[in-house]
Amino acid sequence: MTSLIAPETTAPPRAPDHREPPTRGRALELQGFRGLAVLSTVVFHVWQQYYTYDAAGSHPPVDSPYLGALLSLEVIDLFFVMSAYLLTLSYARAAIDGKEGSVRPGRVFLFRRAIRILPLYFLAVLVVWSTRNPTLPGDWRDLVEHLTFTHVFDRERIFYTLGPTWSLSLEVAFYLVLVALGPLAVRACRGLRTRRARVALCASGCAVLFAVPLAWIYGAHYVLGVPHTDWPVYFGPQARFGGFAAGMALAVLLTALGDDRGRLRARWTTALSAAALAGLLTLSHLSAPENFAQTFYHPIAAVLWFALLYATLHIRHRERQRVRWHGLLRARWATAVGLISYSLYIWHEPVMLWLGTSGLLPSAQAGFPVAVLVAVLVALAVGTASYWCVEYPASLLGRAKDSRGRAREFYPETTTTR
Repeated sequence: MTSLIAPETTAPPRAPDHREPPTRGRALELQGFRGLAVLSTVVFHVWQQYYTYDAAGSHPPVDSPYLGALLSLEVIDLFFVMSAYLLTLSYARAAIDGKEGSVRPGRVFLFRRAIRILPLYFLAVLVVWSTRNPTLPGDWRDLVEHLTFTHVFDRERIFYTLGPTWSLSLEVAFYLVLVALGPLAVRACRGLRTRRARVALCASGCAVLFAVPLAWIYGAHYVLGVPHTDWPVYFGPQARFGGFAAGMALAVLLTALGDDRGRLRARWTTALSAAALAGLLTLSHLSAPENFAQTFYHPIAAVLWFALLYATLHIRHRERQRVRWHGLLRARWATAVGLISYSLYIWHEPVMLWLGTSGLLPSAQAGFPVAVLVAVLVALAVGTASYWCVEYPASLLGRAKDSRGRAREFYPETTTTR
C-alpha cells in the first residue's frame, strides 16, 4: 500500500541494497507512527481531563510549560495527513504515470472504507449512548447525528457520546471528496503530454484544497470575529481539510520523485525530522486562546507533519537502518499498538471516563502520572480485545469483493488430483 512508482528512466534497475523490502519498511514505520500517535492521544485526553475540565478550573498537572506543550500536542492532523497520503497514492500514480489499473472503482473504495470503520464505530456508539441514555427516547438527536457522522456540525453535541470521533466525520467527508476528485484528476491528466505538466496539475489541485481552509479560517476569525469555541466553524471539514490536502500533496510529491530521486541521506532525514518535531512543539507551546498560533494551528501542524513524513518515507534505502527514529517506529511495541490504533482511539475516552467515575483514577494533581499509566494500560487491554473480537473479523468481509468490485468465488479445498 505504501510502495512508490519508479520514475521514468533509461538506467538499468539496481539490485536491492538492504535486506528489508522498502515497501515493508515504510509500512512498518507508518504503523509505528499510528501507534505513537494514538498513545499520545490517550495521554492528551487524560491531560485535558485534569487540566481543562477540572471543576476548580485551576488543576494543571505539570508546572513546566515545555512539558505542558509536549502533553498538549495534538496529533489529529498526523492521522489526516497519513490517511490522505495512503488513499491518494493510487490516484497519484494513475494521474502522473498512467497506472490506472491501481485505482479501484469508487464503489469498491467506499465499500472497503465502510468495512474498515463502520462495524466497530456503530457498536461503540450504540454501547456508549445506551449506557448514558438508559431510558428512551434519550437524546435521540445525538444518536442520529453520530450514526450519520453529522455531529461535527452540531455545536452542542459535537463531543457527545464518543468525543474524539468528530474526526471520523471529516474522514468520511474526505472519502467522498477523493472518489469525486480523484477520477477527475486522472481524466484531466490524460490530455497532458508531459509528466511535468501532470505533476504540476496535481500539485496545483492540492494547493487549492489547502488554501480554501486557510481562507475560511481567516474570514471566520479575523473578518467575522467567530470565537474558537464555535466548534463547527473550526472543526468542520471546511476548516480542517488542510490536513488531508497536505497528505494528498505528499502522495503527489513522492509519486513524482519516484523510488530513487530526492531520497535523503541519514543525516538530512534526522535533521529534517528534528526540525519538524521542534516546530510542532514550538507551535504547541506558543498556542494560546485567540492568538495566531491557535487560529492557524492545524494548517501549520499539517505542513510540519508533511515534512516529518517525507523525511521518514523518502530516505535512502541503505541508510534507513542508521536512523534511530526509524528504529523506534519499527519497534515491535510501537507497531503492535499501531495495529490496534483504531480500536484504541474509539474506546479510550469512554474507558477513561469510566475509570474516573468509578474512583479508579487519582483526583489530586500529584496523581496525574498514575492516572495516565492506569488509563493507558486499561485502554490498551480494551483496544486489543476490540481489535481481535470486532475489528479484525469485520475486516475479513473486505475479501468478499476483488479489486474491481466483483464477488469472489470460493472453492472448497481438496486433496484430489487429476
